[in-house]
Amino acid sequence: MTARALLLAGGTGTRLFPLTRTVSKHLLPVHDKPMIYYPLSTLLSLGVRDILIVTAPPHIAAYRRLLGDGRQWGVSLTYAVQAHPDGIARTLVLGERFIADRPVLMALGDNVFHGPLPADFPGPGAGARLVSARVSDPRRYGVVESDRTGRVLSVQEKPDRPRSPHAVTGLYHFDANAVAIARDLRPATRGEVEITSLHRRYLDRGTLTVSPLPAGTAWIDAGTFDDLERAARYVAAVQRRCGIRVGCVEEAAWQAGLIDDDQLVRLAAEPRARRYRDYLLAILSPGPVTRPVTGSGRQRL
Repeated sequence: MTARALLLAGGTGTRLFPLTRTVSKHLLPVHDKPMIYYPLSTLLSLGVRDILIVTAPPHIAAYRRLLGDGRQWGVSLTYAVQAHPDGIARTLVLGERFIADRPVLMALGDNVFHGPLPADFPGPGAGARLVSARVSDPRRYGVVESDRTGRVLSVQEKPDRPRSPHAVTGLYHFDANAVAIARDLRPATRGEVEITSLHRRYLDRGTLTVSPLPAGTAWIDAGTFDDLERAARYVAAVQRRCGIRVGCVEEAAWQAGLIDDDQLVRLAAEPRARRYRDYLLAILSPGPVTRPVTGSGRQRL
């Protein structure tokens, strides 16, 4: 059964104000692509075929214009409006009909991944699984502490004294119990239903596990000015030095088997894709650019 996914592109974007006064944060450019292309390409690299994009009321039309219904990439994209920024966990309740009592992936729209994802992600259907990354200053993030088997021992939200150097990234997998658990959560002090609260419910049940990112895989939370700049510099450097394109949605769909060679050629022929034309056609030929570069290649759920 192919997993479904929520791609979160809502919120108020306060950390990037005034850039976000009139534009959704997740539509801001990260080098040569809109920010949302990066987590979208990650989901496509996992073979996800059904994605619900959650955004704020002023921005839904812009996302529809940019992404359409997804058929060009072999997927189904639908949209939901989060009228109030009441927390990441609350989007599970908003997407209840879409999820339909099935396991679901969740990706934050401001997270950039580049490189293979953990081989054991998303993992078994029971419980919840996080993806972690070792960071130099874990106090800025949610922090996960685990044993050698991947069983989570604790989850902290931006702690003054972190129990581990491993941050929780914006990629999660939840079983079919997630909606019911999220509905039962109460808002934290900021008035939002924190995703950490959801994780702790699974932790209390003994069904929360974590998969560390493999060495060499990059992860950037591009939600601040400094990190947005850092993400753009990273993407530019990799593309310039390696001759590949990070966050290329067309390539991710093709590598995952969501579209075939003929469909990729048609995407390359689209007049507005002129900058990508040679690249998209080149990846059809044997050579170093055909190797997986976003997510985990042709892995299917």
